[in-house]
Amino acid sequence: MGAGFYFIPGGGNNSLSHDVIQDINTVKTNTAKLSVASNSLLVVLKLAVGWMSGSVSIISEAAHSAVDLLAALIAFVAVRKSGKEPDAVHAYGHGKIENVSGMIEAALIVLVSIWIVWESVDKLRSPQPTELVGYGMAVMLFSAGVNWWVSSRLQTVADQTHSHALAADALHLKTDVWTSIGVFLGLVAMKLTGLTWIDPAIAIVVAAIIFKAGWNMTWNSLYELTDISLPHHERDLIHDILATHPEVVSHHRLRTRRSGSLRQIDVHVLLDPGLRLDRAHAICDQVEAELESQLGSCDVVIHPEPAGSHERERSKES
Repeated sequence: MGAGFYFIPGGGNNSLSHDVIQDINTVKTNTAKLSVASNSLLVVLKLAVGWMSGSVSIISEAAHSAVDLLAALIAFVAVRKSGKEPDAVHAYGHGKIENVSGMIEAALIVLVSIWIVWESVDKLRSPQPTELVGYGMAVMLFSAGVNWWVSSRLQTVADQTHSHALAADALHLKTDVWTSIGVFLGLVAMKLTGLTWIDPAIAIVVAAIIFKAGWNMTWNSLYELTDISLPHHERDLIHDILATHPEVVSHHRLRTRRSGSLRQIDVHVLLDPGLRLDRAHAICDQVEAELESQLGSCDVVIHPEPAGSHERERSKES
């Protein structure tokens, strides 16, 4: 086994890996559909009550839900496209589509927050009484409850499948939960005190929360699009797994990145030069299986080298 030989372990389980990947994509797609349905309902309710009552905070929440709906549609398309098999043009798969969708969703969040501030400042300059406050309070409570349940479901599936698109969608809806509660409390305060400026003031607070969420999401998506390495604790886990195999003398050139829900790992391992090729292959298969067990979906490339070859090459160079 020469120093230049490499292979991708696990080649004998392609059908099983394909079935597992398809199951994951089905779960992700169905969960994305749930978000689309719930946001569609909330947009209609909030817009109806917002326009009838004249409340800028309720209308801002309708705009927030409209962005959530668009984000849910983007996430739905992203998880379907990202699950496509690699092809001649995309040899590493289509996982980055999820990261791109996260960037688009983040940009939408930032834009809608700016629009809410613009409308709220105009309402502060010329305050108008808000009608049907009770209906607005009821819609806000209903919205908070629905989004809490859907966001929890999205986050659970995102954690299980490591889906960036679903995690971004869950963040949208979690933000909507707290902004809905904020608008509800503002409507309660306005009903009790009769102070009309409370409504646009609450809307500005909502916009600030939305903007912060969008800003954080932008940076998270940007980092992964620039092929940043996996987090320190995940790289440490890779080192630990390799260290548990006595046949692995050492390893080097560990490279990692994330593409959508797929972790891509590339590493050189130094093995006992006396090992048979089939035994070396079995060790690499076992390492790959342990990595997938601990980290989830992985695309692992292991480059085995005979122990001592790396040091000999370095001594020649020096």
